[in-house]
Amino acid sequence: MWWKLLVRAQPCRLCSFRRMRAAPEHKPPLARLTYTTGEQSDKENKRTVEKLCKISVDVRKIRRLKGWVLLEDKTYVEEIASILRELGANKTVIAGILERCPEAIVCSPAVVDTERELWQLVCKNEEELIRLIEQFPESFFTMKGQENRKLNVQFFQELGLKNVVISRFLTSASNIFHNPVEKNKQMIKTLQESYQHLGGSAANMKVWLLKLLSQNPFILLNSPSAIKGTLEFLKVQGFTHSEILQLLSKLKGFLFQLCPDSIQRSISFSKNAFDCTDHDLKQLVVKCPALLYYSVPVLEERLQGLLKEGVSIAQIRESPMVLELTPQIVQYRIRKLNSLGYKVKDGHLANLNGTKKEFEANFGKIQAKNERPIFNPVAPLNVEE
Repeated sequence: MWWKLLVRAQPCRLCSFRRMRAAPEHKPPLARLTYTTGEQSDKENKRTVEKLCKISVDVRKIRRLKGWVLLEDKTYVEEIASILRELGANKTVIAGILERCPEAIVCSPAVVDTERELWQLVCKNEEELIRLIEQFPESFFTMKGQENRKLNVQFFQELGLKNVVISRFLTSASNIFHNPVEKNKQMIKTLQESYQHLGGSAANMKVWLLKLLSQNPFILLNSPSAIKGTLEFLKVQGFTHSEILQLLSKLKGFLFQLCPDSIQRSISFSKNAFDCTDHDLKQLVVKCPALLYYSVPVLEERLQGLLKEGVSIAQIRESPMVLELTPQIVQYRIRKLNSLGYKVKDGHLANLNGTKKEFEANFGKIQAKNERPIFNPVAPLNVEE
């Protein structure tokens, strides 16, 4: 019994630990916190803060996002607000723009005016321009290389791209305007030569090129040597000129952003997964270029997701486009089809494919077919008199 008394006499380590955790943590004196905040506030440009508050800008947001702006000695709050006001922005819009992109107030008004002239080359009117600035203020208040970007805008216009497309590039693909205009011209020339070399007709080349750029402007960030290297690799793999041209069109030019090593890994994985010959694999790739585009881990995840749903390899080979869908989308669509009594694992995968709109249309057709009455109650009866 003596050992039980000894154990009871010992303090419970767990209880001691809990009491230590429950004890209030040491907090720095309030005065120290106030001093730090005050020190930061003392460094801010008081005039800048006052001018921002005057036009209803939430300075707290700027402090959280890009507080360095408030430390700048030279700012142009009133001037930038005036330029935005001239374009038709109201007080709320101006405040929103400066809260999202506070670095705008350190841009010289003269430089901003030049940027406005640049964007007006592709905007129908000032209303459209201020709408773009409100949506993409960071793109507008990027003042690097204005002359080079202007030359690129003019080059794209001469090429035949619509202004609405070029304005989309300015907001979502601004990096292509940082390229020297000569580099972009060289890339366009390489694309044109590649298209014709693969058997594309001169009459269709312009339409093909403009569509390709509209779908994937980032293709211009590649180098001519990389494009030629990818094309040569595909030829070595046995793809014909016609098949490569199909791949380029279906993949919207993303094929040029892949290196031969990654393409080779994807080809090897697909060949093993589908247990097919080189010829059969080419047919699968032409049907579903995503087999080249997606990395091996992505392809493996999507293939395993389909197999878990009871789909067979043979079904996937018949309809490889299903691999363009994520496992989550596949699960959702299979559940919806199952609710109508349609068993995907017993049928064709075509009803799984397509965009969300296309799937919903197919689902509606199947649903309507299931709900159709067995007989038409208003049809005349064929009764012998």
